[in-house]
Amino acid sequence: MSLSWDAKDPNEVLDYDLNWAARLSGDTIVTSTWLLADGALVIDSDEQSGTATKVWLSGGAEGVSYTLTNRVVTSGNRTMDESVRIKIKSR
Repeated sequence: MSLSWDAKDPNEVLDYDLNWAARLSGDTIVTSTWLLADGALVIDSDEQSGTATKVWLSGGAEGVSYTLTNRVVTSGNRTMDESVRIKIKSR
């Protein structure tokens, strides 16, 4: 089951976080990649540190829900995915 974030206005540029600590069991994140199917939602930038990841999003089409997948590789050479849904809604 995927997680969900609060709705985002199509004109907003906002950052969203994932905390991986519970799944990592003491491991740390080495790389983080955000995957998103084609659409009007834009990944502006992303970062990671230790056990957390962050993505900056802009755009999106009114009324559309998008699924983003964060794929991380850990220092223990594990590859993990977490999917998150976000709906675009004018405020």
